[in-house]
Amino acid sequence: MIFDSILGLFSMDMGIDLGTCNTLVCVRGQGIVLNEPSVVAVKRGTNKVVETIDGLAVGLVAKEMLGKTPGSIRAIRPMKDGVIADFDITEAMLGYFIRKVHRRGSLAHPRVVIAVPSGITAVEKRAVLNSAERARARRVYLVDEPMAAAIGADLPIAEPTASMIVDIGGGTTEVAIISLADISVCESIRVAGDDMDEAITAHMKRTYNLMIGEQTSERIKISVGSAAPGQADDELTTEVRGRDMISGLPRKTLISAEEVREAMREPIGSIIDCVMRTLERAEPELAADLVDNGIVLCGGGAMLRGIDTVISNATGLDVRIADEPLTVVARGTAVYLDNIDRLRKTMDSGEDQF
Repeated sequence: MIFDSILGLFSMDMGIDLGTCNTLVCVRGQGIVLNEPSVVAVKRGTNKVVETIDGLAVGLVAKEMLGKTPGSIRAIRPMKDGVIADFDITEAMLGYFIRKVHRRGSLAHPRVVIAVPSGITAVEKRAVLNSAERARARRVYLVDEPMAAAIGADLPIAEPTASMIVDIGGGTTEVAIISLADISVCESIRVAGDDMDEAITAHMKRTYNLMIGEQTSERIKISVGSAAPGQADDELTTEVRGRDMISGLPRKTLISAEEVREAMREPIGSIIDCVMRTLERAEPELAADLVDNGIVLCGGGAMLRGIDTVISNATGLDVRIADEPLTVVARGTAVYLDNIDRLRKTMDSGEDQF
């Protein structure tokens, strides 16, 4: 313990929001210092990361390659539904991000706090721990994403009143009711932003016989996507380019905001159902608190136009979007970093047995 404290003086401890779409890293006393896509480009048939003129093809550089790689290269998203899908490539990605942030000597590796979905299994937790440890973290601690999100959103979680957080990420949606610094009710589903993108891709195939890539479907969602009718930009259209499934030739077409909303109806409905199930399981006193306290949305999915409106209409509660919803979880891990010596016993770590 004494040796670990001494090393702590020379290391740059960091909190990591290891997301399906983006990885954010914050450093104690500095805030968020890195925000890059969770994408890695490797040589086909190997796990060797591609080197470019600007360095290793990880993060922003690798995302630009998605759907455009030659036969010798694969651009991979090693996180799927909030958990590790490719162990070796996740390790390489984490190691790259840690080295990019932590430019200290080899004897002072950082302690790392990682936010993980509340619904993952013990085996999936162990995979995250092992990846971070092999990426040269000195010690790794895991915290539940809903707790980190609630702290990052400045909710009064330590008070005897209910706070409800809905974190809509890329691979998972986390819904939790928190009181007295602990999770009272929580539900995690593997439906989130990626499923909305896939729904748009499927709509383009079904309706227009047009094949589009995941980056194109994401751009459609951001530019004209919405969850509720009556938005100010309902009349908007956007031009979509892809490959015709019949002729095999490049083609473009127009798609309206209303079409995009209908295409995303199913995944948005699943998220609303998850919120409703969580509310149904809440204790009566906690449910009563939520009449006044409402629901807070965070994560990239919270930026979808009208998502707060449809959840409010379904629940009858006030719904607001957290400030800077994309960085809420990372900001929550920063609070854990500031109190790591006091809170370490409340977090899962490599010393625990799963």
